[in-house]
Amino acid sequence: MTPIDSDHVLEGRARVGQAIRDLGHSFAGHHADADFLNEAASLLEALITQFDHRDVRRRDPATFGDHVLYSYEEGPIGETYPDRPVSGSASPWGLDTEIHREGDDLIAYVTLRAAHEGAPGRSHGGVVAALFDDIFGFVQGVINITAFTGQLTITYRAGTPLHTRLACRVRAGEQNGRKVIMTGELTVVETGQLVAEAHSVFITVDRETLVASMNQADD
Repeated sequence: MTPIDSDHVLEGRARVGQAIRDLGHSFAGHHADADFLNEAASLLEALITQFDHRDVRRRDPATFGDHVLYSYEEGPIGETYPDRPVSGSASPWGLDTEIHREGDDLIAYVTLRAAHEGAPGRSHGGVVAALFDDIFGFVQGVINITAFTGQLTITYRAGTPLHTRLACRVRAGEQNGRKVIMTGELTVVETGQLVAEAHSVFITVDRETLVASMNQADD
């Protein structure tokens, strides 16, 4: 049985996650000599060893797809899962998103940084794809479904700039049986420039059956 993290533990994990993200961008965005790099590596390797000697931690299957637990009212959207890779506060790989609901649309504000760079001065396309995929997941809470990504297509209209506030706006469209179409756009907030569009097909599942199968696999 996965223990429930206390508020103090969650606060600590969020702080560590933020520090790891900031460290990654600081490392990617600055020069350092070999002596400093080797010293930093030794400190980080020592921390890794300390974490590796602690109890294994995994997500509780009962938390998956339970949108009733979260608020999807108009306005800011609260965090659903702290370790969510793209938008979780404790995620080492997170994008520090600010997510809002506007009508039936979900909009995530984000500023991509040094460690996201692909082409010079531009985000790696995979980071943009991951952003869309994650924010599409929040749409499930608006239309009350549990689903997995079946297909994700990104059309890149322009280079996605770094260190610039962006808006990722998504929504659900046509539903046909278990298939739910979702679409979205990524724009530069200051100018309104369109930099990417997304089209996705999500496949709905029965949450209770899925969670039961996850629990059986864990036994």
